[in-house]
Amino acid sequence: MSNVTAPVGWLLTNRKNNGTYLFMSIEVNKSFSASSADTSRQRRIGVLLICSMSVLVVSLDVTIVNVALPSIGRDFHASLSGLQWAVDAYTLVLASFLMLSGSTADRLGRRRTFVTGLGAFVAGSLLCSVAPNLTTLIVFRMLQAIGGSMLNPVAMSIITNTFTDAKERAQAIGVWAAVVGISMALGPVLGGLLVDTVGWRSIFWINIPVGILAAMLALRFIPESKASHARKVDVRGQTLVIAFLASLTFGIIQAPSYGWTSVSTLSVFGASLASLVAIVLWELRVDEPLIDIRFFRSLPFSAATLIAIGAFAGLGGFLFLNTLYLQSVKGLSALSAGFDTLPMAAMLFIFAPISGRVVGQFGARIPLVIGGVGISGSALMMTDVRPGTSFLWLFSSYVIFGIGFGFVNTPITSAAVSGMPRAQAGVASAIASTSRQIGSTLGVAVVGALASTTTGGFFKGGFSQASRGGWWVLSGCGLAVLILGLLSTSQRARRSAETTARLLNPEYLEGHTS
Repeated sequence: MSNVTAPVGWLLTNRKNNGTYLFMSIEVNKSFSASSADTSRQRRIGVLLICSMSVLVVSLDVTIVNVALPSIGRDFHASLSGLQWAVDAYTLVLASFLMLSGSTADRLGRRRTFVTGLGAFVAGSLLCSVAPNLTTLIVFRMLQAIGGSMLNPVAMSIITNTFTDAKERAQAIGVWAAVVGISMALGPVLGGLLVDTVGWRSIFWINIPVGILAAMLALRFIPESKASHARKVDVRGQTLVIAFLASLTFGIIQAPSYGWTSVSTLSVFGASLASLVAIVLWELRVDEPLIDIRFFRSLPFSAATLIAIGAFAGLGGFLFLNTLYLQSVKGLSALSAGFDTLPMAAMLFIFAPISGRVVGQFGARIPLVIGGVGISGSALMMTDVRPGTSFLWLFSSYVIFGIGFGFVNTPITSAAVSGMPRAQAGVASAIASTSRQIGSTLGVAVVGALASTTTGGFFKGGFSQASRGGWWVLSGCGLAVLILGLLSTSQRARRSAETTARLLNPEYLEGHTS
């Protein structure tokens, strides 16, 4: 078994038991097995850093577009619903294909899928930067998302199987959550700088060199691997998932135009409900389902799915409303609007790693309670923002939201894989990732639809009235995170996780419980 020592341009300081360990180089094993119990700590840290770097740009692209929305709207004469699609087309496709990409990677090879995804993402970014109109921009955003969907589930599967110790895995997920969360929060800052200095098209250029570099590192340092038993592609299940998410999002975004009780709107929502029922019925019948319905017998897993939807609906909706408020109501430039959200990014940077350590030491309850209170409280503070609202008030809201979201992201994945056999961790984490994207999609769709329904609207000077309903919904999302966090960490919930793990794998040993 040959080894390759790869000097990597990172310096990681890790404090444990009052000791400081510096890692200046990372040994990567060509024949590395992510689930090997004797994987050295250096190698595990190296895998974490490479995976975190590779998905940085994908997560960044979820939010970097937000700060460019006013500029895109002016150039393309776009309506509010058009701007919603510019954001949601990306997250909707991500949510639709994450699980398919995970099974594809198991079958064709994780590194091959990973690099292919980076190529599609880079190509989509280049096309977005030259889009001649809003329709083509939305289509090219979907191509970006297809590439992005090939990255997250593969990387998270590697992380959860590499860090087999429960406490160490929670800390690793904390680092992962910090990278994802920080990139999403810094999106408006970086986007504002690019929009004001170069133009909105430049927000897509940054993806190209980073994507190419990530692909080169993946080819050089990540060994190829496949699952010993690759799951079959569940074509019907995948089609039903796409139909459900697309019809639900379309119905919410377009309902203000069609009318909430119109035949068209009700038909779309009816199709969405029928697709959901069909998903459950089909996945219960198929031997190798896209979504194993048995997972949801675990209360921590079910709650983690709903918490992910609620928390990321809060993030997506908060950034969408706040960006339009700062630029369209307060009259700030894109750069100034981005810098005004720095307190949120700073809190994410500080508290996401802390959350990982708290989860590792004390479990998920404390971070989820803090997260729910933070998201709900910050949105509540924004329910009556006006053109003259002081920056101190806004600053406080951003700080509170950043703390809350910084704490909530890590325990989502930790709860999703809690009690699951390690062989199932990749699928469980892929469903959690899918739930995050569904949440982001619905958050933007719902708050935008509520604003469009309200008389006045964003672009007619009535932001305070138009956005109030959206802020209340986001506050409710935080409250849901709080309640579900308490329920998912109860003794009954833990027992259900162990029961589900034994159901999924009869040879499951309690020593594998997270």
